[in-house]
Amino acid sequence: MQETLHLSCPSPFSLPKSSISPKSFKPSTLSFPQHPIGPKPPTPITPLPTPPPPPLPPTPIQEKLLFLDSLGIDSLHCLTSQPLIVSSSLSDIKAIIDFLNSIHLTVLDIRRVLHMCPEILTIPLSTTLRPAVTFLLREVNVTGEKLPGVLRRRPHLLTKCVEKNLRPTLYFLQGSIGIEDVSKCASLLSCDVEGKFIPRLDYFQRIGFARRDAKVMFRRFPSLFCYSIEENLEPKFDYFVVEMGRELKELIEFPQYFSFSLENRIKPRHKMCVEKGVCLSLPVMLKSCESRFRDRLDVCCSSSMPVRQSPFWYRKFDHNVT
Repeated sequence: MQETLHLSCPSPFSLPKSSISPKSFKPSTLSFPQHPIGPKPPTPITPLPTPPPPPLPPTPIQEKLLFLDSLGIDSLHCLTSQPLIVSSSLSDIKAIIDFLNSIHLTVLDIRRVLHMCPEILTIPLSTTLRPAVTFLLREVNVTGEKLPGVLRRRPHLLTKCVEKNLRPTLYFLQGSIGIEDVSKCASLLSCDVEGKFIPRLDYFQRIGFARRDAKVMFRRFPSLFCYSIEENLEPKFDYFVVEMGRELKELIEFPQYFSFSLENRIKPRHKMCVEKGVCLSLPVMLKSCESRFRDRLDVCCSSSMPVRQSPFWYRKFDHNVT
């Protein structure tokens, strides 16, 4: 008799018995996740910043100022001193700069010239600037090598009309005054004959000089035309006559007297001569440096009266030596 073997194995699909009976199940006792399960919300996209608008192109006046600034020229000074630059075109200004370069003015020269005379930037090139330079080179005989130096000292020469200003002044200096080589004092050509030269000639006549002698003084020292009557000529002449007691002839022979400082050179040296009992000629007293002047005073005081050929001799010497 065969015995039947019964194996008790759990079914693969059977679930373990739960310790919770169906009657004790309460839905409220179940725990659920705090956040609902669902698709993740999309990340908000930050909008890109709006690009700045392109810069506006420079205005014509800004272009001119930028061009001058690029050369190291004080454009603001030029504009405030000469507002007519606003009406000049950039091409005209560039042409003027090129012209100044062509006559051998360096960048430093151009900066100086335009700082002293911004009006040059508004002067017509073909009718004024170029003819003025041609006049200086051909009629005044300023050499090309010396022309930059002349214009550095007196850039206003470039702004003057040849027919109305420069040529009449040249003829006055050559014909009336007798200056043969005006190129040595070319800066005077920008001055007005009636407004500057004639009043100074008249002044020297009023204080006792003959017209002929006054012209001799200006011929020997043309820069005398540039000195102020009230601030220079009058106080120095008064001191020369009243305090120094000298004769007009000395000024005719040495008009450079008016170029020396009254307070720093003329008065101190005259007083030293008076203290030493010495009377020196004007060139000896004023032209020497301080150490040389004192040495000459010492030599003059420790020696006998100088002879007429000596630079220490003065014809009133014996009246001033004690």
